[in-house]
Amino acid sequence: MALIIRSSSIHAAGCYTTTPIAKGRRVAEYTGPKLSKEQADHAYEDSPITYLFGLGRGEIVIDGHSMAMFINHSCDANCETSEVGGRVFIKSIRPIAAGEEITYDYCLYDGGDDEATCNCGAKKCRGTMYSKEEVRRRKRAKEKAARNGAGNATGEKTKSKRLPEPQA
Repeated sequence: MALIIRSSSIHAAGCYTTTPIAKGRRVAEYTGPKLSKEQADHAYEDSPITYLFGLGRGEIVIDGHSMAMFINHSCDANCETSEVGGRVFIKSIRPIAAGEEITYDYCLYDGGDDEATCNCGAKKCRGTMYSKEEVRRRKRAKEKAARNGAGNATGEKTKSKRLPEPQA
């Protein structure tokens, strides 16, 4: 398969396939230097854009430097990610037509006060790139802070993509 980078209606540039991709195929690998979360927080302290992908529980992140860093988020994605031996692969979860943009659900889990607004345009868009679990956690933290008279309680800086939680 051949992948190309071009303008995207979701966000700036996106990754597209020039050939059809069957369901279950590996589309790309998310590669780049591995950093500790602390190193990434320091390196991207003043940067509004990051291409970080959290491994495991997010203590180590991949600082994206590959074609996969241009794969945009969608709430109705055509791919998903999997971690195998410290490597992250993007795999198709349905057939993808030639010319279609490659997407996966970022399942963001940190990012401080940033809303991480989603622009995917899916019919069932949840309005944010944060995972469903993170949306619930933030809602509970916000409610707790309101009860205690405190401000935002998220406390994180970088935005890292993460593998979705296993489905039961």
